Amino acid sequence: MPMPVPPFRSRVARLDTCNDQVVGAILSGWRYDISGISPELRGDYEGHLKTCSHCRRRQRIHRTVDVLLLAATTLSFAAFLLAALVMHRIEALSHISNSQVVHLHREGLARIPSSITISLEAVACVGVFVSMLLWVLVTIATPIPAMVQAVFRSRRSADLHKQAA
Repeated sequence: MPMPVPPFRSRVARLDTCNDQVVGAILSGWRYDISGISPELRGDYEGHLKTCSHCRRRQRIHRTVDVLLLAATTLSFAAFLLAALVMHRIEALSHISNSQVVHLHREGLARIPSSITISLEAVACVGVFVSMLLWVLVTIATPIPAMVQAVFRSRRSADLHKQAA
């Protein structure tokens, strides 16, 4: 009777599996975030993340995506805020030029109707609000605040140890 041939799996695919499928499944359900777990339970999961390259790689990918989401929402907030400030400034300059007190050197700024400038400013303000709301949602949904807090705690404790010595 011929022996069954196992399906071919490359070397990378064989190394890209989790050591403990149960713990790996639990960690993947939590997006590899163990910051909210009690310290008694956290030890087992930290040990698994130290020994399992698959889960450690997945955790790094998830944290990278979290940081990129936070950076994207921060940049969109800054872009909309800049747009709102520019539109407000253009609208103010067009009012000054209409009063004939100050003559603008660039007539291109005065040609934008004030109704369009105000509507663009309103759109930019809505964009600022939506970006800020998304930023708050990203910080709530990701473990970034816990990571930052852990970094500050470790630095503060290191500073306290240096001052005590």
